[in-house]
Amino acid sequence: MKHTIDVREYGPLAGDMAEAVSNCVHCGFCLPACPTYKVLQEEMDSPRGRIILMKSVLENQLDLEEALPYIDQCLGCLGCQTVCPSGVQYSHLISPFRAFAEIHRKRPVDEQFSRWITKECLPYPSRFYYAAGLGKLTKPLTPVVPKRFQEMLNMIPQEIPSLQTLPEIIQATGEEKGRVALLVGCVQQVLAQEINLATISVLSRNGYEIVIPRAQGCCGALAMHTGDHQGAKELAAKNLVAFPDDIDVIITNAAGCGSSMREYPLLFKGTNFEDQAHIFAEKVMDISVFLDSIDLEPIPDAGQEIKVAYHDACHLSHAQGIIQEPRRLLTQIPNLQLLPIHEGDICCGSAGSYNLEHPEIANQLGKIKAANILQTGADIIATGNIGCLVQIRNHISNP
Repeated sequence: MKHTIDVREYGPLAGDMAEAVSNCVHCGFCLPACPTYKVLQEEMDSPRGRIILMKSVLENQLDLEEALPYIDQCLGCLGCQTVCPSGVQYSHLISPFRAFAEIHRKRPVDEQFSRWITKECLPYPSRFYYAAGLGKLTKPLTPVVPKRFQEMLNMIPQEIPSLQTLPEIIQATGEEKGRVALLVGCVQQVLAQEINLATISVLSRNGYEIVIPRAQGCCGALAMHTGDHQGAKELAAKNLVAFPDDIDVIITNAAGCGSSMREYPLLFKGTNFEDQAHIFAEKVMDISVFLDSIDLEPIPDAGQEIKVAYHDACHLSHAQGIIQEPRRLLTQIPNLQLLPIHEGDICCGSAGSYNLEHPEIANQLGKIKAANILQTGADIIATGNIGCLVQIRNHISNP
């Protein structure tokens, strides 16, 4: 697609945005892969429509405020990127554009406050833990609080375990085969502590020493994907320093975190951290990919047949191209039957903080996903992302 974007005007990521626009041929293959187009049936709520809108804004042909309602409703799931025959890197357009928009837009006070809560709580496990505890106490007041905050209260689980403390070094069981580092996540440490414990257990059992750097923090995914690139850089820069060099890989067990960390070269493009970000990103590996690449210790037989429906987290399948590795791992479990999910490649509606900012669309997608999963008759639902886990669990429990 021809454009007249002045790349000198928009900083170091302008070239990436312009290239994404150039590669789009307006073919429409992305429409059926787009969750918002699926539920809204509006051209401007499709990737093709959004590319036109962003192009027009960057060419100074359209006012930013006119485009924002449609840009804001994009989940950033990158389903469009997977099916695009022209290879449009939509992620190289939507994320930098949101960063540009955030600097120039004006948000209502209640929206600013809700985003501040998200920014100041979710990336910090201890803050999130206490905020969730306070939210649990105020849940009975949900009907009378402003609508924007009701979804936050609705998503707080009934039970919140005590804060998790993990050792900095976990030794391998038996002969040591290697040394890996683990990103333990933010929300995951509070809502699904069993994920890190299971990750540590399987790595140690298979001969790997695990390093959990004390200085690590949030990967920056929430900030990056909501347009706060400065906040994302500050968080990411801490991780560039926190993780040691003498490790084989940096293991992630949440799709959104892994995808974000592999985007550090884009985030730091044109800065002094760019080279370091490339080296760091090359070491980042999802737990499913790592386990699929090694000879696993024998997996115990559960003693009965288990039916498992595997949900593809968007930031595993679309953002990182990780599709077969989790399935190969699951099929190694004796007596496990892997069941396909209808429209399994469509986003569940979680998308970072999207289900807090756009609960109506997120709930529609969550209900569709839950119904499709229930149709499989599965005993267990498996997924590789904490956001998907929370979203699907909520909609399975409250269809």
